[in-house]
Amino acid sequence: MLPATLAASAAARASFAASGKMTLALHQNTSSAAGYRKSLEGWARAGIKNVEITAALLDEFLKTDSLDAARRVLTDNGLMPVSGACGVTGLIEPNAGRLASFEDFKKRCEMFTAVGLKRTYITTTTAPGRAKFASDDYKAAAANLRDAAEAAHQFGMLAMVEFVRASAFISTLSSLSKVIREASHSNLRILFDCYHFWSGNNKLEDMDDIRPGEIAHAHFQDVPNMPREFLDSTTRVIPGDGVSPLNQILRRLSAKGYAGSLSVELFMPKFQQADPYEMAREIRQKAEAVMRQAKVM
Repeated sequence: MLPATLAASAAARASFAASGKMTLALHQNTSSAAGYRKSLEGWARAGIKNVEITAALLDEFLKTDSLDAARRVLTDNGLMPVSGACGVTGLIEPNAGRLASFEDFKKRCEMFTAVGLKRTYITTTTAPGRAKFASDDYKAAAANLRDAAEAAHQFGMLAMVEFVRASAFISTLSSLSKVIREASHSNLRILFDCYHFWSGNNKLEDMDDIRPGEIAHAHFQDVPNMPREFLDSTTRVIPGDGVSPLNQILRRLSAKGYAGSLSVELFMPKFQQADPYEMAREIRQKAEAVMRQAKVM
């Protein structure tokens, strides 16, 4: 690896472990109906300090305003952008549109850098038209992720990958870990999502295989008490309102050296359409109680 890449990676790892504890964050998908500005301003009034930006809300904001203005919304409200959801699919698995996705990813990195972001993530959601995969596709995925990690590095950003429970390609922590390790790039990390983990085909013991430093960011949600067959992206609930063993999950993350943000990402319409201030207050009360119980804050 290039010395500069290694130095950036070391700095990123140091920032994750600097506090020794985890911090609460909110993902803009949670208050998507409010838009870019109103979601952030409402959360700030509720005492939220760390936020996760989405490309979709930023794009809507930029129809009438500038990237400088988008950055000022963050700085004026004392908010730290800890991650950005780039919204690019088809970047990992082999597919006909991968090169176009790669160009879109680079544009997102440039945009996110302009508003002060240092980390971005892609998910393992696949491009339309691919339902089955072969062993060689995973080798290609490692090479594709190396390209993405290097592209992100050119913009001073860390690249992260989130495994998604409904993905036909990579849906589990163990599968993603294997591909990330095969990619072997110092600017590439795992994004651990509590909902995708516990609602999907994973078990707590899978976390024992995590290596220190592999996880750079975490999404923090709970799984409701319903048959798993009914679960989808919209059914995730506020931490503490479901049946996930969040105490054990957080303790295992801590034992592996994770000391970053826990970003609450919800999709249920009743959450997304709620007043951002009131939503953030409820999330803080419930999520921080779970974090205190797990002794990670």
